[in-house]
Amino acid sequence: MHLAMDQFHYRNGQLYCEQVDLCELADQVGTPAYVYSAGTLRHHYRAFAEAFAALNPIICYSIKSCGNLNICQLLAELGAGMDVVSGGELYRAIEAGADPSKIVYAGVGKTDQEIEQGIKAGIGWFNIESEAEFENIAAIAARLGQPARGALRVNPDVADQRTHAKTATGHKHTKFGVNIDQTAIFFDTYGKNAHCELDAIHLHIGSPIYSPEPYVQAIAKVLTLIAQLRATGHVVRTLDIGGGFAADYETDASPSYAEYAKAIVPLLQNEDLRVILEPGRTISGNAGVLLSRVQYVKQTGEKRFVIVDGGMHNLIRPAMYDAFHFIWPVRVDARHVPPKRAQEIHLPDLVRADVVGPICETGDVLARDRALPPVDRGDLLCIFTAGAYGMVMASNYNSIPRPIEVLVDCNNTKIIRQRESYMDLVAHEKCTGSV
Repeated sequence: MHLAMDQFHYRNGQLYCEQVDLCELADQVGTPAYVYSAGTLRHHYRAFAEAFAALNPIICYSIKSCGNLNICQLLAELGAGMDVVSGGELYRAIEAGADPSKIVYAGVGKTDQEIEQGIKAGIGWFNIESEAEFENIAAIAARLGQPARGALRVNPDVADQRTHAKTATGHKHTKFGVNIDQTAIFFDTYGKNAHCELDAIHLHIGSPIYSPEPYVQAIAKVLTLIAQLRATGHVVRTLDIGGGFAADYETDASPSYAEYAKAIVPLLQNEDLRVILEPGRTISGNAGVLLSRVQYVKQTGEKRFVIVDGGMHNLIRPAMYDAFHFIWPVRVDARHVPPKRAQEIHLPDLVRADVVGPICETGDVLARDRALPPVDRGDLLCIFTAGAYGMVMASNYNSIPRPIEVLVDCNNTKIIRQRESYMDLVAHEKCTGSV
């Protein structure tokens, strides 16, 4: 592999996370369970930072990809800033010890309370999504007597054709940002505001982006725009090129960080700009798995179903985005140790089945027509590359408690979120007063 995907590996037919046997761990904490590798998180963050070191960028980890406080703390200790999209994520970032000056705040619907929270925290930049939002941020900053700084989110009308339509954000007709041809008017109107300093441009063209080329196209357009803005007297000090860097859901399916950097760094290295990057899934994706126990194996005519205790309520990506996650038993015979992670694995005596969850929805499918080693009730399956947009999108649909989260660091394990109980499900519904 051009990069170590992660530190989940088979040893004598048994899957380990770093030095921890996942069968033993599942017996201890139950299933479904999210398990994260601290070593994988550190590896990907450091490799990403090294690839882009020539730009001396501010690296703002995208909390929305995987927001557990302990994971945010681990990354903040490595020097990461944070990309947040809500007051709750900002609270997490501050609680995790992130430097407020290295926090960027995106999102089209920031409330007055959230804006005030960000200004008082002294965050680095609000990513400005509209004229109305800029005016509101400036008004709140004036009322508080505390300045704010803004980066105008620009849509360069660039997208990766392989990015799912629901996560493509860089074309003209998304809800995000302003069209690139409106930028000059925006700066003419708001560029000299006394309460919100507009001195930066922000891009985010979607996620995942499977090649460097869309970044090259978008950055080239924006550098021309910045030159035009500067020529008319506007100050642009910072360029935030966003995130979207891919993760390996299949072995070696994504560009390496060096490949992204080789295309991006030369465009920006000699520019008089501070650069911000917002990696999310490329840091957290391969660092987490979801362990799920087989409840039943069901044969209906020619169709075989493997029914597990995890489902769309734990990992919604397959149902929402038709996303692929490699799924394999945690314990296998030597002949069934997977040589790689791919949509098709060619090994003897595999059996095709749909892997489905317990939710009362036909769409609760984790994998369709997938070739797997034979499994029985009680066997443990691992759903790989579940660290990004997994637990953060989990729900209590069908009144099922959300799963436990465990962080593994070498041979040490730490519960970083307790499994919810039935009492947790109703705790906020036991009202004690009237409106």
